Amino acid sequence: MPAKKNPLKLNSLQLRTLVLAQVIARDERLSTAHTSGDVTLEHLPHAHGDHVHVGPYVVSAKEASGFANPAVWVALARKGLVRDSGYPVTLTPEGLAYDTGLDEKFEASDH
Repeated sequence: MPAKKNPLKLNSLQLRTLVLAQVIARDERLSTAHTSGDVTLEHLPHAHGDHVHVGPYVVSAKEASGFANPAVWVALARKGLVRDSGYPVTLTPEGLAYDTGLDEKFEASDH
């Protein structure tokens, strides 16, 4: 039987924020991996104009609005996907592996 999609029932803003955090976590220039399997995000991007640069991608500022929403980080921490809701953000192994179903929606940009 295939794995259930979104087993933690994250809402769309939480899913978008988590997938963007996963993108940052994969970039060694923007994150620090720990022996525990956690990855700390050293910098969360901020919108300029109507978009945000996240790793090799450019996404609309609306899509990345969860970065500035404390309630999103509290929910992700409560579900065990990030260590706590403070800064800097640290993704747990569960947070890094969570299938948001959104990875295929990104295209690299030369912007």
